[in-house]
Amino acid sequence: MDHFDLRSGRLHAEDVALEAIAEAVGTPVYVYSQATIERHARVFREAVSGAGRGEPWISFAVKANPNRAVLSVLAGQGFGADVVSAGELIRAIAAGIPADKIIFSGVGKTADEMRLALAHGIGQFNLESEPEAEMLSAVASELEVEARVAYRVNPDVDAGTHAKISTGKSENKFGIPIDTALAAYARAGAMPGLKLQGVAVHIGSQLTALEPLEAAFTKIGALVRELRAAGHDITIADLGGGLGVPYDPALPVPPSPADYGAMVRRVTAGWDVRVAFEPGRLIVANAGVLLSRVIRVKDGVTHPWVIADAAMNDLLRPSLYDAWHEIRAVTPSGHRFTANVVGPVCETGDTFAIAREMDAVAANDLIAFMTAGAYGATMASTYNSRALTPEVLVSGDRWAVVRARQPLEALIAADSMPDWLGG
Repeated sequence: MDHFDLRSGRLHAEDVALEAIAEAVGTPVYVYSQATIERHARVFREAVSGAGRGEPWISFAVKANPNRAVLSVLAGQGFGADVVSAGELIRAIAAGIPADKIIFSGVGKTADEMRLALAHGIGQFNLESEPEAEMLSAVASELEVEARVAYRVNPDVDAGTHAKISTGKSENKFGIPIDTALAAYARAGAMPGLKLQGVAVHIGSQLTALEPLEAAFTKIGALVRELRAAGHDITIADLGGGLGVPYDPALPVPPSPADYGAMVRRVTAGWDVRVAFEPGRLIVANAGVLLSRVIRVKDGVTHPWVIADAAMNDLLRPSLYDAWHEIRAVTPSGHRFTANVVGPVCETGDTFAIAREMDAVAANDLIAFMTAGAYGATMASTYNSRALTPEVLVSGDRWAVVRARQPLEALIAADSMPDWLGG
């Protein structure tokens, strides 16, 4: 469920007409619904309640949407943060997320990032290799502090998702192989400055079935028992995130959070651990739209070309993953047509939809790319010297710009000229 609805023939975000935002801010612009974010946070928290020992540790995957206002909303819901860079760590803390609720993931943590995270006292590092464990041990020893850690284990499970967002197969770059985990934990347990407290797993994003997750979690449960038998005090099982959301209505609806939570409770029964989760897309995808204006409609050989002012640099998912987003007219006429929807960037890949049956639109009409709150603005770029897209947060009948549109002059001014060119 989201809070984007037609009222009196016009698409609204909560109680605000999208037309009003477009007129005030211009297009393209991302628009987020605070009520939707809060509802999804509550639904997920309720779905996983009772899993494991004590209160589940829910850390929002900041990479899905790092806007500080969005993170602040989730901080208010008691969420922690799953971060993969120093920038995401700083954003999470600036948004009011307590450091001890932060998990630092990612395969390429640097020594400087480790120092920053240790200085803030984060809750857990998810180690992804033995050289990383050695580096963190050295950094923690240098600072005379203790780093709380888990190894991210690669269970060699096919998530059944797009190849570019699959992370749990043996050929993926993430984690350590599960069949070497006992030896890796033994070596890490002897390293100074490390406190081994958990096991982590994450097999991919936009998962549309529970079976791969259950297969991975079952392997993790067996590993927890083996690690304890070897003398390790494992108190946390980080089960990652990845549960999918509905993008294309022609495809089966992904499992509900309630079904996911029931599976987790069943599989983890008897583990006697605190269970951690890293949801991202599930919380914010349906809470955002990319609002765009049609520049023109151009005749095509088979279908007309709808040329929007949003482009692949604003919403990369269709170009990168062949991802499907519903495209709606903000003021639908009731007529439909079949069209190709593209942006103005000089790439054939700047394509949102081919032969899409959709609301009929014309030049100057507003359109909304739905389910764009995750992996939208966060993946934007300035390709073709296009300014980064602004972002707006709506709460009831109030709205505010939470990232302003970057002036083109500022974009150009970020370049510097060497002295031999007159700088």
